[in-house]
Amino acid sequence: MKLINTSLIEEKKSKFYGFFYELDNLEEIKIILNELKNNHKKAVHFPYAYKFLSTAGKTDDKEPNNTAGIQILNVLDRNNLNKHILVIVRYFGGTKLGASLLLRTYAKCANECIKTK
Repeated sequence: MKLINTSLIEEKKSKFYGFFYELDNLEEIKIILNELKNNHKKAVHFPYAYKFLSTAGKTDDKEPNNTAGIQILNVLDRNNLNKHILVIVRYFGGTKLGASLLLRTYAKCANECIKTK
């Protein structure tokens, strides 16, 4: 696994940190998630999406349905990125963003994170 890039988006005091990795195998997903959760103990959500050969996956990690994981997966798909995972770590800023702003913010953070690829 190799960390390729990171990004940060702030929206109404919530912070969204993007982490874009290249994967050598699917087992690395668990390692990456554990590492991020250990390094960001005060974060409340860790939605992600990955593509590895013919396998793909996503999770909203307790965000409203289809506001996070699918947005991240769409960024990977549109950019033909395979053997990658993109995790967005969210620190809640005290204000609910609503589904529309939330999905736009996750998509924006994901797009920013892959820019160097």
